[in-house]
Amino acid sequence: MSAPTPPIREATELGEARRRVQDLVYGLPGGDGEASFREPWELRAFALAVAAYHAGQYEWSEFQLSLIESIRRWEADGAEEDAQPWSYYEHWLTALETVLAGSGLLSEATLDDRTKAVLATPRNADHHEAHREPVAIDPALA
Repeated sequence: MSAPTPPIREATELGEARRRVQDLVYGLPGGDGEASFREPWELRAFALAVAAYHAGQYEWSEFQLSLIESIRRWEADGAEEDAQPWSYYEHWLTALETVLAGSGLLSEATLDDRTKAVLATPRNADHHEAHREPVAIDPALA
């Protein structure tokens, strides 16, 4: 017996959501039709930003401006010896935190508490095995 077929509307909505995410992914720096994520958290940060945007938590232009500002600050600090190495998704995450804090959805205290809890959790506590390969979205598979 085969699995039930999802309703056409549900499949159409899923397909449209997938197309919107692909459009965002393909527009990322270094995106030549395929964007890769070096670590699983990068994909999660990307997905959180997209989900919060689609839930109406902020305007995409607000996020873009915050991302640009984060990168600008990093570039300005680049001459400093102890400056952070380049990480696009570190800036992505900073921009997401900024817009969510600006909308009142995320406070600095809550973020600090959650960060401490995450750092106290063993590295593979929620995973059966470590994920070591980059995560990529391939348009041929979508």
